[in-house]
Amino acid sequence: MQTKGGDTLDASLLLMPLVRFVSATDPRWLSTLTAIGDQLADDGVVHRYRSNDGLDGEEGAFSACSFWYAECLARAGDTKKARRVFESVLNYANHLGLYAEEFDTKAQLAGNFPQAFTHLALISAAFYLDRELDDRNSQEWRP
Repeated sequence: MQTKGGDTLDASLLLMPLVRFVSATDPRWLSTLTAIGDQLADDGVVHRYRSNDGLDGEEGAFSACSFWYAECLARAGDTKKARRVFESVLNYANHLGLYAEEFDTKAQLAGNFPQAFTHLALISAAFYLDRELDDRNSQEWRP
């Protein structure tokens, strides 16, 4: 939620399992993850929120949130969807592999560029997705 007592969903909630505030497999969290996917995601890219923020123009998808979404899916065990989302978001980089703060459905980059925060989210999502895919293909125990 964007505000205490509010009812507007905000994709910054995706940070909750990433900082271990809640388990990525907690049923309450999984309901929240589903709501974010249903209300804020379009073909894998995630909008921060859908409410009117008083600024002119339409907000694009928030690139860091899109990678957080992929990582949350991977941590929740939905590796198939996580991989699909991750690979979809990779297509929004420019010719040098750099990401802006936001992008629209026409792959136009917007906002701060390059956005280091997004690149950290990409690395973290890639790490956890790779780990989950390895675990699915290996019977080795990992601490």
